[in-house]
This record gives sequence, C-alpha cells and structure tokens, in this order.
Amino acid sequence: MKDPVEPLSSIWGTRYVWVTLGASALIFLAAMQALAVTTVMPVVSADLDGDALYAVAFAGTLATSVIGMVAVGAWSDRFGPRAPLYAATALFVLGLVVAGLAPSMPILVVGRLIQGLGAGGQTVALYVVVARVYPSQLHGCVFAAFSAAWVVPSLIGPFLAGAVTEYLHWRWVFLGVAALTVLSFTMVALRLHGIALGVDAPAAGRIGLRLACAVAVAAGALALSLAGGFGPWSAAAVAASVIVIASAARPLLPRGALRAARGLPSVVLMRGLIAGALFGAEIYVPYLLIDEYDFSPTWAGLGLTAAALAWATAADVQGRFGDRIGNTRIAVIGCAQLFTSVVVAAAVAWGHLPPAVLIVGWALAGSGMGLMYPRLTVLTLAYSAPQNQGFNSSALSISDSVGSAVTIAVMGLVFTALAGTGAGFPAVFAIAAVLALLALVPGLRLGHGHESVPAGRNA
Repeated sequence: MKDPVEPLSSIWGTRYVWVTLGASALIFLAAMQALAVTTVMPVVSADLDGDALYAVAFAGTLATSVIGMVAVGAWSDRFGPRAPLYAATALFVLGLVVAGLAPSMPILVVGRLIQGLGAGGQTVALYVVVARVYPSQLHGCVFAAFSAAWVVPSLIGPFLAGAVTEYLHWRWVFLGVAALTVLSFTMVALRLHGIALGVDAPAAGRIGLRLACAVAVAAGALALSLAGGFGPWSAAAVAASVIVIASAARPLLPRGALRAARGLPSVVLMRGLIAGALFGAEIYVPYLLIDEYDFSPTWAGLGLTAAALAWATAADVQGRFGDRIGNTRIAVIGCAQLFTSVVVAAAVAWGHLPPAVLIVGWALAGSGMGLMYPRLTVLTLAYSAPQNQGFNSSALSISDSVGSAVTIAVMGLVFTALAGTGAGFPAVFAIAAVLALLALVPGLRLGHGHESVPAGRNA
C-alpha cells in the first residue's frame, strides 16, 4: 500500500532505506570477498603449500553454493525469505572465520565449502526479499543499487586485498569481511522483523528430490575438481562426474534449460555459460601476472580493475538503453566482447606479450558481462510469478555456480596436466573462448518477459 507521506518511487525513503542499505552492504561484502580471494589465492596457496587444491578452493565454494541455493529457494517460496536469509548469512560468516583461521589448505577448503553454502543461499534470499518487499516498479532501482554495491569492490577490492595481504596478512581478507558482514546483516534483520514476507498461496510439493539433486551436483563438482588425483582412473572419474552433474542439475533448472528452449530456460542456460567463461578464466589472470610477470599481489589485483570499470560502465549503459538495444543484440555484443577478451588473454600467455595487453584486453570481458549479466537477472524476474520466484532465482544462481564450478574444475585439471609445458595458461583461456561462443546459442533465444530497467553485476 502506498505510503501516505512519501512517494512509493524511492528505494531510499524511510520505508525501504534500511533494507536497501543492508542488502546492498551484503552484496558489497560478497563482491569484496569474491574479488579479494581471486587476488590473494596464489599467495594463500603458496603459504599453505596448497597448489594441488588451488582450483578446488574456488570450485568447492561454487559447488556447495548450489545446496544453499536450492534449500533457500524452496524455503523462501514456502515461508518467506527472512529465516533463510538469517541461516545463510550465519553460514557465510562461519565459513569466512574457518578459512581465515585455517592452519592448512585442506582446512581452508573446508571453510570455503561452508562459505559456499551461505553465499548461495544469501543471494537467493536477497532476490526474494527484493520481490516481496519492493513493488515491481522499484526492482530496477534496487538492482541498480546492487550494481553500485559491486562497483566499489570492483575498483578497490583487488587492490585492497593485495595490500592487506602484502602489509598485514591474507587471513584478514577473510576475517575482516566476516566482521563487516555481521554489521550489515544487522541492518537488514532489524528492518525485516516488522515486514510480512509470505504469500497468500505459498508453493507446495516435496523438496527432498531437489535437495538430493543439489547434493549430487555439489558432490559431482567436487569429484571433478579432484579427479586429477585418481591416477589411471582420472578419465573415468571425469566422465562419471560430468554425467552425475548433468543428470542431477536437470530438476534444479527450468524445463528445457539444457536444450536451450526459448525464454526462461535459455536465460538460465546462458547465465551458466558466460559465468563459466568469465569466472573460470578470471582466477588465472592474477595468477598469470604473479607467476609469469612477477607482479606483487597488490599490482596483480589492480590488473582486474580495468575490467571492473568496464563492467560498471556497460551495466549503466544497458540499464539506460537496454530496452532500446534489445536482448538479442545485448547477447551478441556481450558474447563477442567476452570471446575477444579471452582470446587476447590466451595470446598474451602464449606469446609472452606485455602484461598491459592482458589488462586492457581483459576490460572487454568486463564490458561484455556488464551488458549481459544484469539483463539475465531482470529477465528471470520478468518470467517469474510470486509462487516460483524462489525456484527461478535459485535456478539462475545454480546455473551460474554450476557453470563456474565445472569450468574451474576442468580448467584446473587441464592446467595441472600441462604444468611445465608453458601451455597451461593458454589452454584455460581457450576453454573460456569456446564457452563464450556456445553462449550465443541460448543468447539468441532469450525472448521477452515483462522486463523493466535492468541493473548491475550481482543483480
């Protein structure tokens, strides 16, 4: 119901301001942590003698996030997003603390697994909070605020994480975010306490099968990331893991997603492909700068800043003109930029070109994702009804995480197999290039929901 003393058109009015601030702060900290870990993990891996688990530290977090997404999506559809958000945030903080205090790489990976449960659930819960708390005409404004919450971490996160690692210790990258997350969550929790978040006709049905499938997907992704250690059985382990992931993921996604059916299924599939291409390749950018060009962690973090700026700029452009540009053109332009960027990265790694070429070229990846990523989120909400907002939001995030986890696991296997040959970095970027091209298939079949103005990176 419209507020009698202020317009309903502002997310910064007294009715919404604390939810907006708190939710944006949680997005900010999730972004800060994700970008920070990408920057500092080469140092963490060296400090804990954990090169063999480098890819697992990323893939494992994404894998367990699928469980959190499914559980929170179903929980939110039935009882509202308040309690799921509380539980997810608690797991996120616990995982950060365990990782920050880890005495060894295996313990750090355990912390990252717990963190993944919370991070996945927190994302879905916040999507449902947006759908339940704000009227539809304000959704674009909320996602614009989320976009802004990604901009600052994108600009300063990698550099700050590198500086913290270089001048304090990498452990503070985890522990500092944990403390700030508690403060940010408090703002949201206090305001949501007095707001009704349920629906008149909540979703029904059993969720046991979907949770079992989520666990199977997570187990398959973890097995895939560890398959290189199975010796002569490695090939069989890879094949079995891929079959398990593909089979178990089907009930978690909209019908027709794996065959790029028009509309929401293609929206969800495209998200997974571009996420795999970008985030799989991105973890090797600072690794390449540190390993091959002797960059310090601080300067390696700055190598990601150009892409962050391009992401924010492109998100703003499509937020203003996305409807005029159209979904198909956004998909084509974005995939072309992403493909060009990873090809440039492969050329730099193969030909030992100046690192400035990599940094400038990587900005194209940010620009392409800034066009595509938020558009897919708004399309998902446009295709959703109140009874399936949780399912569809979790499906989008699941596709994102599964695509990233599988790609990172495969890249880790390839990179390890090619260690010492000089072909490891070019190979992982080549995998990303193939995924960027494949993303055009669902990208041409996005269709149109009742989308409104899209927004930013973590929308």
